[in-house]
Amino acid sequence: MWLLIAFIAVPLIEIGLFIQVGGLIGLWPTLAIVLLTAVIGHAMMRKQGGQVLQKLQRAMAGDGNPAEHMVHGAMILFAGALLLTPGFFTDTVGFLLLIPAVRVAAFGWMRRNVKMQGVYVNMGGGMPPGAGPRRGPGRSDTIEGDFTEVDPDDLPPRPGSAPSGWTRR
Repeated sequence: MWLLIAFIAVPLIEIGLFIQVGGLIGLWPTLAIVLLTAVIGHAMMRKQGGQVLQKLQRAMAGDGNPAEHMVHGAMILFAGALLLTPGFFTDTVGFLLLIPAVRVAAFGWMRRNVKMQGVYVNMGGGMPPGAGPRRGPGRSDTIEGDFTEVDPDDLPPRPGSAPSGWTRR
């Protein structure tokens, strides 16, 4: 429902702003502002995206938490798409997402309000559960195997590792 409202409201807001700004400063200055914000936004997105990518690589190489850096990268990518979209409202939202403090606040809100339902990691190249052919009579979803339960407290500490909240150690 919210997505439908956004798809209707955003173009209406943009049209209204184009009419107001165009009437105030004229057609060519309005178009120049739209092009200028796209160029500036693209440059800012490339710079900040590179910085976040370096932080993500360091977090993944060490024992850090890469989740926040991945979310920052996604927000920067979304900001770039908004800045390349012609309009004053989308440019404003895009520039706001390029401010690190705004991204931190947005990530904090997401962390509190967005609940993860489930994650499927496909390391073997097979299909995710439920994506394969339908199970017929006599077929089972049971996979047999052996396992050994390991108490996390019995694991030896990794040299140079610090608890990050990403792992259970």
